[in-house]
Amino acid sequence: MMGVVLVAGALQHARVHAQAAGFPDFTTIVEKAEPAVVNIRTTAKVSARSGPQGQDPYEMFRHFFGPDFQPPGGRQGPQQNPRNNKPRAEPEERSVPRGVGSGFFISEDGYLLTNHHVVEGATDIFVTLTDSREFKAKVIGSDKRTDVALLKVEAKGMAFLPIGSAKLLKKGQWVMAIGSPFGLESTVTSGIVSALGRETGDYLPFIQTDVAVNPGNSGGPLLNLKGEVVGINAQIVSRSGGFMGISLAIPIEEAMSVVDQLRASGSVVRGRIGVQIGEVSKDVAQAIGLPKAEGALVGGVEPDAPADKAGVLPGDVITKFGDKPITRWSDLPRLVGETKPGTTSTLEVWRKGKPLTLKVTVAELKADKTAAVEPTPPKVVETVTTVLGMEIVPVKEDVQKKLRIKGGVQVTAVQAPASTAGVAEGDIILAVNDTDITSPTQFVKVVAGLDQARPVGLMVRTGEQTRWVAVRTEK
Repeated sequence: MMGVVLVAGALQHARVHAQAAGFPDFTTIVEKAEPAVVNIRTTAKVSARSGPQGQDPYEMFRHFFGPDFQPPGGRQGPQQNPRNNKPRAEPEERSVPRGVGSGFFISEDGYLLTNHHVVEGATDIFVTLTDSREFKAKVIGSDKRTDVALLKVEAKGMAFLPIGSAKLLKKGQWVMAIGSPFGLESTVTSGIVSALGRETGDYLPFIQTDVAVNPGNSGGPLLNLKGEVVGINAQIVSRSGGFMGISLAIPIEEAMSVVDQLRASGSVVRGRIGVQIGEVSKDVAQAIGLPKAEGALVGGVEPDAPADKAGVLPGDVITKFGDKPITRWSDLPRLVGETKPGTTSTLEVWRKGKPLTLKVTVAELKADKTAAVEPTPPKVVETVTTVLGMEIVPVKEDVQKKLRIKGGVQVTAVQAPASTAGVAEGDIILAVNDTDITSPTQFVKVVAGLDQARPVGLMVRTGEQTRWVAVRTEK
């Protein structure tokens, strides 16, 4: 008994000391938020021919951690018993556990949010509250692009979480997560905001924190010190298969931007303009005279797409969509995606050293498209010119016609400094800084007249993709 008293006293002392040192006390937030957070359990129907265990219940964890995730104990998921692997005469379907996750209510009438990957492929979805009540949920709508799903349970008077703003977050601020890691319901962890606008190639500006997040936390809320939802926990970055201090959350604004559409129609309609884009580096910005290394560098324009009709060209840098500046390249697809198809907007582009304003009518995004680029080095017998470490020749007329370009020079061999900048054999150089290239001789003259202390901007065509690279000539 004395031991218990001593431990209790030590805990109380630690709490008082933490508060005196300026550390937050999360108890009040947890008491208010916890009833609105749920554990999500999913099942899927599989054929008995799938094996004695059906589908791998750790499939969702591998989405979260990556394909190399190993479940506790090093198990590899369901395995066929070599002594009893004969299929049944009559194939049967049965429900098997598929995975676990988290979610949270956003209204008192039973609407809740979670991740798309938590419920993807599920036949039945069950949510369990902190008071042990369990409800069967239905998917109102799910959006793979934002990894957000809207669910509904038939109940009233549910506790729900207030919606905050990820835009108000700052690095170093305290945040907390509530979820069900590995099925351990109502687990609370905390940490600080490590970075904002973290890009992972998903077109989402993730919130990076050091809050401990594990499989099962997916879909749970990231809360600020007011108890408001600022994000939805979605991913971690790990090399070991376990939490390593980097977790990523979807900003709540991104999630709420699709909720109304999901509630109304079960799907999300997005806009598109038909461009392939990339980042603008500092060297490229300096080479092409762009005041700041911002915007979206156009690598390709889809024929007859809205951008093509508006006059956007490969090599342009889109700096503004409507009245909103493009700071990061990933801002553009997000802003365009949020625009209703049929809307006419303005595009501000940087071309040949000056800004240009174009008008574009946004179309509907049907599906993501990925361009296959397979450049083939040409076989040439023309006189070869060497400049910036590249051996170049004129571009043949049939190649120009096929690629819908005029002029340019083709690279037949390359070494430093051009190779260091990313130029490869088979590439076509279309422009140097703001000057279009028509021949190898002109290319040499243009380069010779440049300030050698500044990087040389080359507009490079690789297959169907166009990009800018910056070649440094100074030694």
